[in-house]
Amino acid sequence: MVNTLYLPELREYLAEQNIAELREFCTALHPARTAEFMEGLTAAEAWQVLQHAEVHLREQIFAYFDHDKQIEIFHTQSRPDIAALIVELASDDRVDLLQEVDPKIVDELLPLLPPEVRRNIVRLRAYGEGTAGAIMSTEFARVSENLCLRDALSELSRQAENLETIYYIYVIDDANHLRGVVSARQLVSKIGKPETRLSDLMETEVIAVSALDDQEEVARAVARFDLMAIPVVDHERRMVGIITHDDVIDVVRAEAFEDVQRIAGVTPLQESYLRAGLMTLSWKRGTWLTILFFTAICTLSALKYYERQLEQWPWLVFFLPLIMSCGGNAGNQSATLIIASLTVDDVRVRDWLQVLRRELVVGLTLGLFLGLFGLTVSWLLTRHDPAANKYQYSALIVPLTLILVVTCGAVFGSLLPLLFKRLGVDPALMSNPFVAGVSDILAIVIYMKVAFALLQAVS
Repeated sequence: MVNTLYLPELREYLAEQNIAELREFCTALHPARTAEFMEGLTAAEAWQVLQHAEVHLREQIFAYFDHDKQIEIFHTQSRPDIAALIVELASDDRVDLLQEVDPKIVDELLPLLPPEVRRNIVRLRAYGEGTAGAIMSTEFARVSENLCLRDALSELSRQAENLETIYYIYVIDDANHLRGVVSARQLVSKIGKPETRLSDLMETEVIAVSALDDQEEVARAVARFDLMAIPVVDHERRMVGIITHDDVIDVVRAEAFEDVQRIAGVTPLQESYLRAGLMTLSWKRGTWLTILFFTAICTLSALKYYERQLEQWPWLVFFLPLIMSCGGNAGNQSATLIIASLTVDDVRVRDWLQVLRRELVVGLTLGLFLGLFGLTVSWLLTRHDPAANKYQYSALIVPLTLILVVTCGAVFGSLLPLLFKRLGVDPALMSNPFVAGVSDILAIVIYMKVAFALLQAVS
């Protein structure tokens, strides 16, 4: 693998304390590539290599390390060295890391940090997980509304070294209230008119989010308005930070990962799969497996209820798995589509009637399509069965059942997420397990009712 090519040389350089080569290695490539070539090193070895990079470059390379390696470095290396690294990290990144570091180590590190950095960490850690405040960065370009373009550029040049991004320049008043925003492009386009005042140049209708807003709402706002960054304000509209597009991407990935787990009937893991304890994995998966077990008991009870009819017409049993799977699959398809649409605000609870109409049509269409296959399969499997052939309409049982079961599955699967959303329950976590259980029961009941109606009619 490409990331192992430098390992023997790196370990040799470390053993020989070849400072010139180690410095060359740290500076020759993009920080992401440098970190990739260091994947095979232990945390201690990687930290030794980093000591030969300049401070700002050390932080950039460290940011691309595997998360577990970052945490191990925080736990094992000298506290003063780690404190110096923390100062260089982006405000949101250092808080995210410290949230997972042993609290005793955090208590040792905080006194070693400059007062301003320490206050910043304490303030950001106070925001609840999943809120805008917890993922925002407090380093952003800000200028007074009273400045002209020349003075604003001078002020920005002073701030630039400590900024994470400079896509937008936020205009504030003396009390730090957000007054407007100017893009870097606007500043450059007006550079020939240095006396232009920012108050004449800025956009006053600024899209902003509250520090207490849910991070999913932030991601939707950034996507909706196609922003590179979005300002975060407090209840008095004082500017407290920004959330950049890369933070939004992280949020979207995390939320998508959680939704996939919920749809599969797993309570979302708080850490990666390989880091999660075996008992944690068992508990989070076992909860919904237990619920599904009891829904399966309900399915068994439904079969038991129709035991006499199945004994009378034993050939009906052959088609039960086919009918149950078609109903369950149709229901899960609908549920997944609606959950995804709810996530991106494409569908809202108030749209339930429109959803119902669409799923009725789609369900009937799919049911008719599968019913044609069901008619063929039913005829092929029962054409030599005397018990089935003595009934005139026996071949119609499976196709008619498929039409009804697929339609009911589609409708039920689409409406259940909307119901859970209306009740304030996470539809991704609740819907699919219930759809699976209820669809099986509905499939059995509908199948037996259709069979009873057709077979009794010609008995």
